[in-house]
Amino acid sequence: MAKKVLVTGANGMLADALCPLLRKAGYDVAATDINGDSGIIKSDIRQVNSMLSVVKEHRPEIIFHLAAETDVDKCELQPEHAYNTNWQGTENIATICKELDLTMVYISTGAVFDGGKEGGYIETDKPDPISIYGMSKLKGEEAVRSLLSKYYIVRAGWMIGGHNKDKKFVWKIVQLLNSKPEISVVTDKTGSPTFTSDFSRGIVDIVGSGKYGLYHCVNKGICTRYDIAVKIAEFLGKKEVVIKPVTSDAFPLPAPRGKSEAMLNHNLSKLGLDKARPWQEALKEYLKNI
Repeated sequence: MAKKVLVTGANGMLADALCPLLRKAGYDVAATDINGDSGIIKSDIRQVNSMLSVVKEHRPEIIFHLAAETDVDKCELQPEHAYNTNWQGTENIATICKELDLTMVYISTGAVFDGGKEGGYIETDKPDPISIYGMSKLKGEEAVRSLLSKYYIVRAGWMIGGHNKDKKFVWKIVQLLNSKPEISVVTDKTGSPTFTSDFSRGIVDIVGSGKYGLYHCVNKGICTRYDIAVKIAEFLGKKEVVIKPVTSDAFPLPAPRGKSEAMLNHNLSKLGLDKARPWQEALKEYLKNI
């Protein structure tokens, strides 16, 4: 009999890759989201009692908690919304897992770090977020750790994927390359691109290992936003578009960003489960289908 699991945030760009992969791996998936549609149960992680009813009805063994407010600037401008969703919502799911003795998978972020480290962060580095988004996600991590022993916290980097659900950096650059003769892209921030398909495979492997704990799961390599834009132009054959390197000062934003959000898959490597490809390979594959 297939193991039952429940996924929150099932209408998001990560779930677009993870839900089909879980089903392919033999799991019976109940998909939930604040925006319910065909095949997705409407539920709000901020409402603990209604969420508990959904979980009791479907009786999963594992909850994959993907639901989050990932708009970094929106979080900075609306901190109460950020904390209610990313902290309280996560604490609600962890409380339900504790009450029903379920395993929890929580998706977190490299934004929990201050960005001052040279090279990539590993799991033993001390978090010190500088944005409301990073703090709200770290508070979510702390809630999971304090309430549960059966958990996986998996941190992602700069997310790539989602196809028609993609509204992040890659999607924006593709739109600009298709419509502008010249674009400006920042060179003073580094990170680790994280392709949703590769990240999802990593999550399934981590859960399959049965080794509870904290993991980084990103594609190999550290780069700037400018590096990504140059590769996108190369892969799409947009040689005529000028890509101008600029500093972050050219794009003042509400939320502070650390100099580096780059991470290394240290704990995955120790388990022999680090199968992540170089980010360039993953980006090329994604752009073929965008």
